Amino acid sequence: MATRNNPLFDTATTLGKILLFLGVSAICGVLVAGLLVPAAAVSGSAASGSIDFFDSLPAELKVDPPSQTTRILAADGSELASVYTENRTKVPLDQISPNMKKAIIAVEDSRFYEHGGVDTTGILRALVATARGNKQGASTITQQYVNNVLNANLAAAGEEDQIKLNGVNKGVGDKLREMKLSIALEKEFTKDQILEGYLNIVFFNRDAYGIEAASHYFFSTTAKDLTLPQAALLAGLVNSPSAFDPITNPEKSKQRRDLVLGLMKDQNKITAEEYEAAVATPVEPKVTQPKQGCAYAASAPYFCDYILHLLENNPAYGADVKERQRLIYGGGLTITTTLDPNAQATAQEQVNAAAGANPDKWGASMVSVQPGTGKIISMAQNTTFLPGQGFDSQLNFNVDKLDKDGNDLNGIGGFQPGSTMKPFTFAEWLNEGKTMNTVVNAAQRVYPLNYPWKNTCGKVNGAYNTAQKALGAADDLQNAEPQWYRPLTVLEGLYNSINTVTFASAAQLDFCGIQKIVDAVGLHSGLPSADGSEPHPKVDMMTLGNLLGSTQTSPLTMASAFATFANDGKYCEPIAITSVVDATGKQLPAQSSSCRDAIKPEVARGVNYALQEVLNRGSGSLIQPRISTRTSFPIGAKTGTSNNNGSTWVVGHTTGLATAAWFGDALGGQTRAGQNITVNGKFYQGIDGYMIAGPMFSSYMSKIAPAYGTNPFPAPPSNMISGTTTTTPSRTAPQATQPTAPSPAPSAQATQAPAPEAPATAPAPAPAPSSNGNGNGKGNG
Repeated sequence: MATRNNPLFDTATTLGKILLFLGVSAICGVLVAGLLVPAAAVSGSAASGSIDFFDSLPAELKVDPPSQTTRILAADGSELASVYTENRTKVPLDQISPNMKKAIIAVEDSRFYEHGGVDTTGILRALVATARGNKQGASTITQQYVNNVLNANLAAAGEEDQIKLNGVNKGVGDKLREMKLSIALEKEFTKDQILEGYLNIVFFNRDAYGIEAASHYFFSTTAKDLTLPQAALLAGLVNSPSAFDPITNPEKSKQRRDLVLGLMKDQNKITAEEYEAAVATPVEPKVTQPKQGCAYAASAPYFCDYILHLLENNPAYGADVKERQRLIYGGGLTITTTLDPNAQATAQEQVNAAAGANPDKWGASMVSVQPGTGKIISMAQNTTFLPGQGFDSQLNFNVDKLDKDGNDLNGIGGFQPGSTMKPFTFAEWLNEGKTMNTVVNAAQRVYPLNYPWKNTCGKVNGAYNTAQKALGAADDLQNAEPQWYRPLTVLEGLYNSINTVTFASAAQLDFCGIQKIVDAVGLHSGLPSADGSEPHPKVDMMTLGNLLGSTQTSPLTMASAFATFANDGKYCEPIAITSVVDATGKQLPAQSSSCRDAIKPEVARGVNYALQEVLNRGSGSLIQPRISTRTSFPIGAKTGTSNNNGSTWVVGHTTGLATAAWFGDALGGQTRAGQNITVNGKFYQGIDGYMIAGPMFSSYMSKIAPAYGTNPFPAPPSNMISGTTTTTPSRTAPQATQPTAPSPAPSAQATQAPAPEAPATAPAPAPAPSSNGNGNGKGNG
């Protein structure tokens, strides 16, 4: 038996027509009364209640898309990465194809330019169709825009559970509120402004919000260049992005597209010829999958991640992290950074080459800062940010674990700097008015408990005396080679990296002065204190092991400290962000150079003199390719190697660029020894700073430093250099398999990595040296 229609709603009957007329009249009457008639002029409780409801609704509506894509730029304006919660790029209406404007109006709101925000004709048509069993919507483009903005604002505020959807949880009251806001919007904005806002906010795909993102995603083009078939397809997609997706449902997508084209023809928006050509065009999406986030950065993913952490930690961007993230990831910011793409590419090339295929996952990193500004010029490491692609890590090898306020920086927390700490004891030597050619007794190896160190602000901890090991002392202090236990100048001790010279120098200094030098140039531990109370604990120079670099320190911290020497004694805090502009063009807080006097200019000049000698004739003269003031341009540096060779360094500078290059163990607790290992097909009995970190440094600086200035360093006072000199014997550094001999240089050659030794008394990875304050004293570097 045929199913009978319900006569109450059968519009073929007279009763149905009457009821339908009364229903539509009632809705329209309430709408008109609420919008056009003062409440006091209306009688009757039902009408009055409706009017009160309308009058209580806000007429204000935020019309800008609440979420836009944020772009992170290099110093030259090139894009490093984009980040977003919704992939959206706002474009003005004149940058949207006329095809798209015509198509969306044809299918979504053919009377758009005729109604005042609510289309009563459309409502009547929809009610009639719905009563006949063919459900239709009646929302105008203005109403859809209002609904999208309201829902987007709720999502941005973290109130997704309040979002209203047609056919799901939107009631009559919600619909009436939407109508009122639509009419209010039409009074404030032109039709073209509303259409522009709608096309920029409407959802097309989970990876495409707004017409510009949709054009790029589905067709790898811009909104301005959409063809007629492409525009019709995207216009048809709005009604049901999943059902009409051209990637997953190409047949339904074509049917929907052709329906839109038919409406455009019927409404005289296109000709019959244009229609025929368009429907004959196959649906062929050309997808460009968006790759948002630092993991997909064009370069410098770890620098990009560092930028985001700096902003997320900045209270100027919101009261809490959640609020800051909403602004950063949805505010359409343009973030300009200090990064030099050319320097970054060269740095990345060098760290990638350091370990080659790297099956044993040795780490390599490099970071550069500009003396005088603190700008970070490059930041690279030999890992991938995305998991499952070789040696991957999300931790940044170049930065501290936390910022100074205790907020996360996603950093590994640094590495033992080894002999790269020696220049700071040397600086205090000069600061106390001593000359660099003063001879000290480098034969002294015993510094027992209760040795009379000078310290005007504390007590020195640690001892080197094999006879007192049972009492907590370490073995007698050692050098890497026996011929250096004799009288040497302090200058020779630094450029040859002789441990016993550093201690003989310190024995004549006030340790309080060494501490002040280290603090002044910004040196601190890259790991927080054990109890978490200090995000950046001091490098405690009252602990003897720290004279030889026991405390983990980040490459960025080391580069910034050495930049102080290059900058005539002025320390500048490292900065990475030069400008942040929001979607409206408003400038937001960025970073600016913050510099201070740290050490005397003449002291900085004396250190520069000595560090040039490291490369001219000392431990750095073994670096290949060769780099030095004698062979290249004015440049100074210091090599460094931890006790077990698991952390190796070269840190140095010209007048215009300071760079820290590091190679070693970045896994887990960083306890792996860099001894008897094969790297890049070459066997090393023990890795020294000059061997792998050295070539990274020299190759990079040779290419990049000239662009930042390689002026001669100002000379130190002549009386700072004067003193009795000694003749130093030549020595042969231990070589890797099939070594290349260094270029001819003066006889005093560099310190090399020691043969495999027992682990250092002070554990390698630690926020501070062990309580006895000792290292094994052999990591000459």
